[in-house]
Amino acid sequence: MPRPRDLFIGLMSGTSLDGVDGIIARFPEAGGGMQVLNHLHQPFSGALRDELLTLNSPGENELHRSALAATAVARSYADLVAQLLELSELPNTAITAIGAHGQTVRHRPGEFDGCGYTVQLLNGALLAEQSGIAVVCDLRNRDVAAGGQGAPLVPAFHRAQFGRLERDVAVLNIGGISNISLLERTGGTLGFDCGPGNCLMDLWVAEHLGHAYDAAGAWAASGRVVPDLLSQMLAEPFFALAPPRSTGRDLFNRDWLQAQIASSGPHAAQDVQATLLELTAHGVVDSLRRHAVSTQDLLVCGGGALNAHLMQRLQALLPGIKVLPTDARGLPAMQVEAAAFAWLAMRHVRGLPGNLAAATGAAGPRLLGALYPA
Repeated sequence: MPRPRDLFIGLMSGTSLDGVDGIIARFPEAGGGMQVLNHLHQPFSGALRDELLTLNSPGENELHRSALAATAVARSYADLVAQLLELSELPNTAITAIGAHGQTVRHRPGEFDGCGYTVQLLNGALLAEQSGIAVVCDLRNRDVAAGGQGAPLVPAFHRAQFGRLERDVAVLNIGGISNISLLERTGGTLGFDCGPGNCLMDLWVAEHLGHAYDAAGAWAASGRVVPDLLSQMLAEPFFALAPPRSTGRDLFNRDWLQAQIASSGPHAAQDVQATLLELTAHGVVDSLRRHAVSTQDLLVCGGGALNAHLMQRLQALLPGIKVLPTDARGLPAMQVEAAAFAWLAMRHVRGLPGNLAAATGAAGPRLLGALYPA
């Protein structure tokens, strides 16, 4: 009897740069729901995190440094895969493929020459070599080649995992950037980036308190929102764009933040943090009011789901919507994105499209990713 080909690993490191999340998931070939066997998170080393953050901006000797960083990301991924297999008491031969996102350092689809580009650093060949497992990576570029944004890629997975016949549901991922999937009860699905998620808050708290993030949003909660600064930030043209739209640290970065603060006058550091949290919340609220007024449930995943103050602000600003983490629908908030990339690997191996053209703006459904055999 041939062995089942239903186990996949998903690896995700997002714009928050907090490290790698990995899951082992089962997708039965006969159909049925996904089952997560195990999940692990591994932080990046400080040196790798700093280098990846630096590579988001133009700098000296970028090609050389990017190649070395791609190899370092692959080694970090391979280490996590080994730990996942040991935890699950599985050999690498039990896994059909790894879906690996890589680390986004530039995202400029549609710009410059009509095609633009998106860059995720990962040495996929090295990951396949070190893990002994087939690797599906470079998952965004085919969508960009087809005229799409290459993002967000998760709406199709969100539909499969969280879509409901009796309710209009939105799934909000708050990583470094926030993106939303709108799942109508009729089957319609839309997805796009809302704006900054944690990236600006993380930059600000690191600069002033030396912390990687604002735990539970406590520092933001200690400040007061600066209305003029918030209005100025919300005037950024990105927020007025119609979907499909996507963004990243190319726009929402330290230079952008410093320019906003410089033109609005000095403010207490904790008040800026409170305003940045409000900016994230308002980006989400505006997205729902403009494109999904019938939403009844807002399911939140990613690191932002652990920010209690942000969750409270979302609920206060959306009194007619139930705001809750995806844990309440069977998939923990910190597992959702890694699960999506396991799902994308499964789709590639089975010859099925992974993008949703209504979300990305691509010319149509496409088989996503490049495969590096074991």
